[in-house]
Amino acid sequence: MDLNYSVEEQAFRAELRLFLAEKLPPEMADAVREGRGLGKEDYERWHAILNQRGWLAPNWPREFGGCEWSAVQRHIFEEECARAHAPRIVPFGLSMLAPVLQKFGSKAQQDHYLPRILSGQDWWCQGYSEPGAGSDLASLKTKALRDGDHYVVNGQKTWTTLGQHANWIFCLVRTDPTVKQQAGISFLLIDMDTPGIEVRPIILLDGSAEVNEVWFSDVRVPVENLVGVENKGWTYAKYLLTHERTNIAGVGFSQAGLAAVKRLARSQQHRGRPLIENPHFAARVARVEIDLMAMSTTNLRIVSAAAKGQAPGVESSMLKVKGTLIRQEINDLARRAAGVYAMPFASEAVLGSNEAPIGPDGTAAVAAQYFNNRKLSIFGGSNEIQRNIIAKVKLGGER
Repeated sequence: MDLNYSVEEQAFRAELRLFLAEKLPPEMADAVREGRGLGKEDYERWHAILNQRGWLAPNWPREFGGCEWSAVQRHIFEEECARAHAPRIVPFGLSMLAPVLQKFGSKAQQDHYLPRILSGQDWWCQGYSEPGAGSDLASLKTKALRDGDHYVVNGQKTWTTLGQHANWIFCLVRTDPTVKQQAGISFLLIDMDTPGIEVRPIILLDGSAEVNEVWFSDVRVPVENLVGVENKGWTYAKYLLTHERTNIAGVGFSQAGLAAVKRLARSQQHRGRPLIENPHFAARVARVEIDLMAMSTTNLRIVSAAAKGQAPGVESSMLKVKGTLIRQEINDLARRAAGVYAMPFASEAVLGSNEAPIGPDGTAAVAAQYFNNRKLSIFGGSNEIQRNIIAKVKLGGER
């Protein structure tokens, strides 16, 4: 792979920078840079701006309204959006469900749901994890029993990110309890306005409530909302997870986070010298920067393979593990560089406040980000599970 950018790719980067300078609302960029929370209207506004420009779905084929950008173009797009402090695009519809519908969905499902994802008409959330089925997802117990032209769904999902905003949820449900766990699961699309659905918020360490419990009590779902074949949902679930884990790597966001750590460390003093000159701190910064550069190259290789029609495999697990560890290390470095300024008014920094922040620019939300991102190594399949997958595939199936 040639890692030097071509003239066309450099022109593409310049076009992106011009677009972001003109179209990214400054107040939105400030909120992202300072780590303040964004509301539903912020995500919908940025979604609409990108869709109007035709840049909302970089990884979708053109036949479905996507950009069909090359791997390098997607990498540049992520880098530039992170550099400009643009909000991350909510991935559930665009990056997780859409690839499943494009590969396994019916023509009617593709024609109906994909344009609504692009327009922002539907906000999707994910119904995978349950209280007894997190890392061991195949043990899920939410049932869907066939009753004429409907499935009747009963059970509970948890850690449903931004589910309070969603009007649709894609769910894994057990449709056959008599067979091997993985063989009795189906993939359903469920309207959140259906009677019998209740969403309950879960308050996190940083004071926010971005995740929820979702309860289903005799929820009737039309059979045409089944994706693919009944009891084959585990195949579709794994396909979706490979895309989720690849996206979790967040190379661009880590690059922007590391740059912020360096700026902060140059402005803070330790024993009369800038913190960035402290040998121990500088060594940690160097170590994570080297890891980030290596992951960036691996990310390009995987996205390039995906662009040629190859679904990401075990490499997405590698990106998930390394990407989350890098982001947590950057969070920890930021917390150490901010020192006492990382704690005051942490929840107000995330949830919004009319009080002036204390300390250097961008430090008020550092502690909240540190605590919130402890989740990164757990969701999307815990890092321990990913290491097992890597060991089984790369070391010949023996644990």
